[in-house]
Amino acid sequence: MSTSTFDPRPLTEPIDRAAVAAHRKELLAAGRLPSGGGGTVGIVIAVAVFLFVGFFILNVFISLLTSFARTGGSPVSIGFVVVVAVMAVGIISLIVRGVKASHTRIYRLDRFARANGLTWFAKASNPPLPGMIFSRGSSRTASDILRGERPRFVEFANYRFTTGSGKNRTTHRWGYVAIKLATPLPHIVLDAEGNNGLFGSNLPQVFDKDQRLSLEGDFDRHFALYCPQGYEQDALYLFTPDIMARFIDHAAQLDVEIVDDWLFLYAKRDFSTLDPNTWAWLFSVVGALLDKLAQWERWRDDRLTQSATAAAASGTLPFAPPVEALRPPPGVAAGGQRLKTGIPWAAIVVVGVFAVGFFALQSGIFGAFFR
Repeated sequence: MSTSTFDPRPLTEPIDRAAVAAHRKELLAAGRLPSGGGGTVGIVIAVAVFLFVGFFILNVFISLLTSFARTGGSPVSIGFVVVVAVMAVGIISLIVRGVKASHTRIYRLDRFARANGLTWFAKASNPPLPGMIFSRGSSRTASDILRGERPRFVEFANYRFTTGSGKNRTTHRWGYVAIKLATPLPHIVLDAEGNNGLFGSNLPQVFDKDQRLSLEGDFDRHFALYCPQGYEQDALYLFTPDIMARFIDHAAQLDVEIVDDWLFLYAKRDFSTLDPNTWAWLFSVVGALLDKLAQWERWRDDRLTQSATAAAASGTLPFAPPVEALRPPPGVAAGGQRLKTGIPWAAIVVVGVFAVGFFALQSGIFGAFFR
């Protein structure tokens, strides 16, 4: 991707319907639409709905015509016939417009991706990413994926997963940016204060409060930073004042996760849209961070050196390298690879209050109290 030549024109400029149709055929031939053809699936669903609704309207229409014949064409019968006809035309128009809009969205996003050094992909089921949102629930799907390989791997996408079942089934909507790093880093989470809700963090996972690290300046007003215990100095090395300023200026409304050799940016909204302002914002965030990642990739975990030194001293290695020659390899010791999760006390308290209130109402305690 190129942030210096950001080109949003394909998202909004006028388009040729013939070009949209030809583009869809091109994607189908290349196998770049979802199984069943993406747009084809939408058409099949639309046709099924149309046939079902059409059959119902046809029956009503025939009944009205029969009534019309019996009554000799009363104003009421004529009015019903007109209403049904208008409804039929309206339903057909909505179905056609919906199918065309789906193709137009794909066309615009694909052209936008090409104009900015990215590649568009329709969707990916169960994306194999280590971030906290990717291992939760079921029906995990990334869609409208825009992926770049240079200067490093970057992926923008919308993401959905579901939790619960039946009436309690909930679909969770996220947008994410995934940036590949050259070396693994400690598991660090920046919980943005600006997007939290009434009951605290909007993240799908709670972390042990003992892992929270306070940083200098105004950073704590914008982010709550969590790092594994024992890795506080490493976090200070990674989050120097200039890098903290980048996050505050560009990513204050985004939650951030560093895990393994990935950097993730999250928000509870779609990222891959037809809105030029959203893309301008995301490109500015990524551009602001990319030139600072080389500093992070020089980090090494000294604990790995200590382990190698201990192994050499104990004779468990087949050779005995001089201690001064040992340099930590890229990687993170076991204690820094994952944060410890915590207990969502706020949610538990809210559920408890509702449960107590429901029990009180059911048992008539409130009524007895106010009598």
